[in-house]
Amino acid sequence: MGKPNPRMIARKVRQRRVRQRVRGTPKRPRLSVYRSNKHIYVQIIDDTTNRVLTAVSSMGKDFRVTGKGGGNITGATLVGEMIAEKALQQGIQEVVFDRNGFLYHGRVKAVAMGAREKGLAF
Repeated sequence: MGKPNPRMIARKVRQRRVRQRVRGTPKRPRLSVYRSNKHIYVQIIDDTTNRVLTAVSSMGKDFRVTGKGGGNITGATLVGEMIAEKALQQGIQEVVFDRNGFLYHGRVKAVAMGAREKGLAF
C-alpha cells in the first residue's frame, strides 16, 4: 500500500471540522454532497435516526434520461434541482448544507444553486 494522498487527508480533516457543526434533524435534515471525477451524489440525511430520507445521483435512471454528464457544472445543477423536487415532495423545505469537506466552488456550488432555484431553503 502506498502513501496516503495529502489532498484526501486534507478533505477528511475539513469534513470532520464541518461535521462537528452541521447536524441533520427531522425538522431540518442535512443535504450531503459527494463528488467524484465523473459523477456527483446528493443525499438528504436525518442524523438523529441515521436514515437517508432521499438521494439523487448522476448515475440514477432519472438523470441518465436527460443525456447530461455528472462531471460538469450543468449536470451538478440538474442533480441539485432533482434533489430539491424530491425533498419538496416529501415535505422537506429546509436543510443544512454539508459540503462534505469539498470546497464550496464549482460543482458543489452548482448543486446548492440548483436546489435553491427549485425552492429548497438553506
